[in-house]
Amino acid sequence: VVDDSALMRRQLRMVLESDNNFIIRTARNGKEAIEENLSFEPDVITLDINMPEMDGITALSHLMVSRKVPVVMVSSLTEKGALATFEALALGAVDYIAKPGGTISLSIDEVAPTLIEKVKAAAGANIRSKLSQIESSKSSKIPRSPDVKLPTSLPSKQASSERIILMGVSTGGPGTVEEIIRNLRPDFSTPIVIAQHMPGSFTQAFAQRLDRHYDFQIQEVSRPVPIEPNNIYIARGGADIIVASRGGRPVLLSRPESKEHLWHPSIELLGRTTLEHYVAEKIIAVMLTGMGYDGADAFAEIKKHGGKTIAESEDSAIVFGMPKELIERDGATKILHAQQIAKQLETWTL
Repeated sequence: VVDDSALMRRQLRMVLESDNNFIIRTARNGKEAIEENLSFEPDVITLDINMPEMDGITALSHLMVSRKVPVVMVSSLTEKGALATFEALALGAVDYIAKPGGTISLSIDEVAPTLIEKVKAAAGANIRSKLSQIESSKSSKIPRSPDVKLPTSLPSKQASSERIILMGVSTGGPGTVEEIIRNLRPDFSTPIVIAQHMPGSFTQAFAQRLDRHYDFQIQEVSRPVPIEPNNIYIARGGADIIVASRGGRPVLLSRPESKEHLWHPSIELLGRTTLEHYVAEKIIAVMLTGMGYDGADAFAEIKKHGGKTIAESEDSAIVFGMPKELIERDGATKILHAQQIAKQLETWTL
């Protein structure tokens, strides 16, 4: 547990010790974290971002070189905290936990179950896959083609007969999502709707980060939005996303979290409402890395009714929980490494 605040170290330690499955050491800054990583050889590190002497981002870059270890970042629920977190994920962090009360949180108990769950998942994370994502992103050129003309409206034929791609993703997801988008042709036109389990303050930063780098219009869905070609939609955190119809056209709506579902934005709800407004054969559903089983039933139902589905393979998934659940429900048309998914989407949408 790495944090410059003695209070935060004590609180995080108490939360983790309550599970009786951890042997814990603490460090006050990034420099101490690097030393403990070599002497204690931990299975997981929780790493604060803002610290004196050596901050979390700098420490993370050293940790990934000196001794590779799964890292869960502990960040504040602010725009600055979100941007720093995505930088950490790009450097090799597996996941993050957002402090509910700022830099020094007095209400860490609110996220205690999530913290324990994420640390346990990180202990079994596929860190090699995570680091291969980073190497791939360094060696790949980001496609830019300013002359691509983006359609501004849906085709005139029945909207529900158009193709749509859904992606469900959780732990380890941002890097995997970016890898898939990076590998798509710039003229790839099928709209993509992504439900990534994230807090509300993080999804906007995630969408803006992707939009800056790629040839698609990428936006967070915070209001009713028509589903259009060449667009990628990120579900707003702290809410659920559904497909609905307005004036005969399919639209995306953001609505308050449904108590019927455990995870948010709910992949299950996205899948089921898409089935209500699109011909099943025109739906492609992709289940990526993450804990739990969110969306597995809905995506299996999509396959059952003639849609196509992909489950990320165990050798590339940072956490194999959600893809495994889809496979066990006989819900996967294909089981693919993350690097193969973009090509398969292009093949299916030709």
